[in-house]
Amino acid sequence: MVGSSHEALHRIFQKDPALLTRALQRVLHVPFPEPHEIAALNVDLTEIEPVERRVDTLLRAETDEGTYLLVVESQGKVDDRKRGSWPYYLSYLYEKYRCEPVLIVITQNSATARWAAQPIRLGFPGWHSLTVRPLVLGPDNVPVITDERQAEQDVPLAVLSAMTHGRGPQAAPILESLATALKTIDPDSAAVFVQFVDSCLADPQAKQMWRDLMTAIQYFWRHPLAEQVREEGREQGLEEGREQGRAQAKAEMVLRVLEWRGIPVPEHVIERVTTCDDPDQLELWAQRAVRATYAEDLFTEE
Repeated sequence: MVGSSHEALHRIFQKDPALLTRALQRVLHVPFPEPHEIAALNVDLTEIEPVERRVDTLLRAETDEGTYLLVVESQGKVDDRKRGSWPYYLSYLYEKYRCEPVLIVITQNSATARWAAQPIRLGFPGWHSLTVRPLVLGPDNVPVITDERQAEQDVPLAVLSAMTHGRGPQAAPILESLATALKTIDPDSAAVFVQFVDSCLADPQAKQMWRDLMTAIQYFWRHPLAEQVREEGREQGLEEGREQGRAQAKAEMVLRVLEWRGIPVPEHVIERVTTCDDPDQLELWAQRAVRATYAEDLFTEE
């Protein structure tokens, strides 16, 4: 289980290695050759036992123009120690594999992205013995995907969009479009992507939005993260019975979806939702809540 945004930001490329080359081509406009095979490699770069060095994700891309090593580093903040470790990674990998290494840094922070994009030059002014120029994916260049059709066309890229921009003002439409797109892929892959996004949402309100959306489309309840929510529900007094507790949790979820979408909820709607003991009916209302304009839209087709 992915437990942090640092892990999720680079492991998404292990889940879908081709996403990385698409990001280079479409987001950074780097003319990287189309790979016909991509394989994950050992990330351990340790040479001497007391000094442990590991990259976050390492992929080998076979192309018609040659073999490249794609070094992915997830960066949460400015860290000047990378001035030494990143050049080391690249030179060591070239020496070990005799393939051209490419450093890609991914971050959720614009300031960190600007820092990471600065070339690392080693040597004296006017004569640099070594220059490292990272390619950076961050909030300023990863596309903001709020359109359902666009999200469906490239679900992994939509996941990357949610992971990168999920803490921003456009979190709601990004997460909504991704939630719809996840229904078009296989459930196992969807469950992995759900976890990646959940790990990257630092804002509590955005995280709750995401969990409510996943509950509404029934992906979340098959995922290990759901056990945490079920446990929280049990602690809140849902011991009255399995079906009653399930209905109460779904009723609360319907109202939360409307609340975080900024839709006023009249008392008569609250009463009708909270007194409903039919989990299937509440499930239908939860799905309508994701698209509703007014709270009463939950019941318009009944």
